[in-house]
Amino acid sequence: MRVLIADDEENIRSLMKKFLSLENIDCDTAENGLSCQRMVRETLYDALILDLKMPGMDGLELIGWLRMEGYRMPIIMISAHGEITDAVKALKEGADDYVVKPFDPEELTIKLKSLVESATLRNLAESGKRLDALIGESSSMQHIKAIIAKAAQSAATVLITGESGTGKEVVAREIHNQSNVKDGPFVPINIGGVPENLLESELFGYEKGAFTGASGRKIGLFELASGGTLFLDEIGDMPLSLQVKILRVLQEKKITRLGGTDALPINARIVAATNKSLENMVKDGSFREDLFYRLNVVRIEIPPLRERREDIPLLSAYIIRKLSRDMASRIDGFTPDAMEALKAHHFYGNVRELENIIERAMIFSDGPLIDLKDLDLRSSVSRLDERKEVSASAEAKSLRELERDAIVRALQRWEGNRTKASAELGITRRTLISKIKEYGIEE
Repeated sequence: MRVLIADDEENIRSLMKKFLSLENIDCDTAENGLSCQRMVRETLYDALILDLKMPGMDGLELIGWLRMEGYRMPIIMISAHGEITDAVKALKEGADDYVVKPFDPEELTIKLKSLVESATLRNLAESGKRLDALIGESSSMQHIKAIIAKAAQSAATVLITGESGTGKEVVAREIHNQSNVKDGPFVPINIGGVPENLLESELFGYEKGAFTGASGRKIGLFELASGGTLFLDEIGDMPLSLQVKILRVLQEKKITRLGGTDALPINARIVAATNKSLENMVKDGSFREDLFYRLNVVRIEIPPLRERREDIPLLSAYIIRKLSRDMASRIDGFTPDAMEALKAHHFYGNVRELENIIERAMIFSDGPLIDLKDLDLRSSVSRLDERKEVSASAEAKSLRELERDAIVRALQRWEGNRTKASAELGITRRTLISKIKEYGIEE
């Protein structure tokens, strides 16, 4: 967050800047209204803090100019006790809130953060974009947004990596939305969710009579994505037998339907994603090195939510706003204890887990604020202890026993929900089902 403070008293500017910096808020300062005008033209600010009385151009005049010029960032007015009437007038002119001197720094910070979060959510709602995983002001998210903007303007293949639940498909859709093929189709496929014997026909299509049951022609996803983007999710689950064919498509920009003879040109932009380490898979021979380099032209690594905890309040507020549209109860936010608990949670399931936790809390909350008792947070400490126990007993157990134990724990933790358990374990749902049968696990 970047804020501009305009006040003619140097000690006030210095005090506010020092306090806000402790809250990880970047601040610039201006000594009068004219300097503020110049700086607003040169820099994009998330919010302004303006003194009501300044020489030359006072706060009221400055607010009028800002709104007339189309600047929509939140504005907090600072007034003295005897200027309350003018402060109210400032609200009518376009200020969003005000504080009275001598002000409480904590009150100022709370108001500032609340206004910036609300403005961000309003802008997202107006844009109509689904940006759940892209919401955040952390340096890592700003970096990702910058890469997306650049990658979208090229036709290069993009590889998105990150843990399950971090929002890889959201990033892929945003690349598509910002690209010059945004008016074309966005066609996603989860490689791990399609049986291996059907995957090739899904991607390439087939001609009538190509195999038993092929009663007509089927257009594959490469063709359906023509003029748009094909999103190959969980590319690490691609069978080796198909990897060479995908490589050929990337090289030649042509496909041949199963049972067909004609090479058909395709012009779909390819974006792939995985929660696995393709580098390690290349080393152990389960993923082709040449295909890896073809996919890894532009790399976007999405950090887990636990590595950008400062984004949790804003992300949580957005999720509440989104879910509230379909729920009868009105939820305005979180109690301080609840938010601290969220920020301390490990979030093995990342943004997806955060949304599940908030949705459940909204159902069971009795008031407008979600309290600590409403949150169903599985203890990160206990789960880390479980992993330490597994590690300590590794020498006494076989690899199969360790794998079985990990699956049983995950299924118990998620009350038999295979989708969530597989996401935690970092494997596909199909693989999990196979392992359950292999180990004879009773659910």
